[in-house]
Amino acid sequence: MRRGYFSKNPIAFAFMVVSVCCLLIVMISILKVPDVSPGTKPLQHGATDILRVSDNWNQVGTFGEMMIQMLPDDLAFTVFVPSETAFRRDLRLAAEKGNDTYAVISRILGFSAVPRTIDSDMVVSGQELSYDALSGFTLFISKVAEGVLAVNRVRSEKVDIRKGKIVIHIMDGVIMDAEFEQSVQPDYNGDE
Repeated sequence: MRRGYFSKNPIAFAFMVVSVCCLLIVMISILKVPDVSPGTKPLQHGATDILRVSDNWNQVGTFGEMMIQMLPDDLAFTVFVPSETAFRRDLRLAAEKGNDTYAVISRILGFSAVPRTIDSDMVVSGQELSYDALSGFTLFISKVAEGVLAVNRVRSEKVDIRKGKIVIHIMDGVIMDAEFEQSVQPDYNGDE
């Protein structure tokens, strides 16, 4: 090669400058990325490992416990669990109903579980947050009063109950889409 070839040919000079810049960017980004070994946990912003059960865990009820047992223990979830009276009132569930109970509860879990932690303190009064539930159903969360959340116009009875990494809010109603709501409504045929 001739001496000064890159300084006289503008295309070769531009190619060399771009190549050197790309190489520098790759080297700098490799040096700044922390190395995470397979045995360590990744860092989470603002998260603490709370692997305890709240004192008011017994307020979740039988059907609520069934919902929570369907979730993995090692992942963070927020579940808007209907109260025992809401399960009986809105879904007409009874403990001795059998296999239909698990099908209905798993469907309700899809509508009311969000794969992240949402404490009541995270919701600012006067603002509405929206998150997608496991089923893709959009949940609109707002704070009605101090210690009371509303999710799709269903008010909470108790908030911030913890079981490991799962945050549970007890709701005074069932969160579900219109299609599922129609399927669980009683038939008014006059036969009963």
